[in-house]
Amino acid sequence: MNVSQGAVHPVEAPPLQTDGAPNVPLPRVRMKDLQGMPGTVGGLVLRVSQFLFAIVALSVMATTSDFPSVTAFCYLVAAAGLQSLWSLVLAILDAYALLVGRRLQNPRVVSLFAVGDGVTSTLTFAAACASAGITVLIGNDLGACGKNHCTEFETATAMAFLSWFAALPSFLLNFWSLASR
Repeated sequence: MNVSQGAVHPVEAPPLQTDGAPNVPLPRVRMKDLQGMPGTVGGLVLRVSQFLFAIVALSVMATTSDFPSVTAFCYLVAAAGLQSLWSLVLAILDAYALLVGRRLQNPRVVSLFAVGDGVTSTLTFAAACASAGITVLIGNDLGACGKNHCTEFETATAMAFLSWFAALPSFLLNFWSLASR
């Protein structure tokens, strides 16, 4: 039987304290904040991009005259509005934290960010998927793009997906930061 044998690699012992002080464990050192976490430049960029994509999706869909007739499009407007408000508030918090040089790594704050990001990104993704399904139905299956605003519907749906793509890393990083405590 051909089985590999485990190898033991010795690790050097930490130096002993010779100044007479008792051995006190050294404080744990946390890894640097990853870009994309709250209070970082990457986090601010993600928040601003979430906000911009959600505003474009909201604006394009709301400017069409026949979006209220389809529930999925109304849902997209509501989800994009909520996403834009949430992202704007957190972008302002990130900008403030960067300006004053503070970290936003309080466990309560991070848990609030993680829950909020999870809820808003799930709503945005569901709204984008529902709108994409209706847009495909109108365009491909019914062939009714001549009577409807298919280009605007597709643009708003694409912007909602892009907003979700920008929101997902924020949620994952906040959740990971919360889970690693």
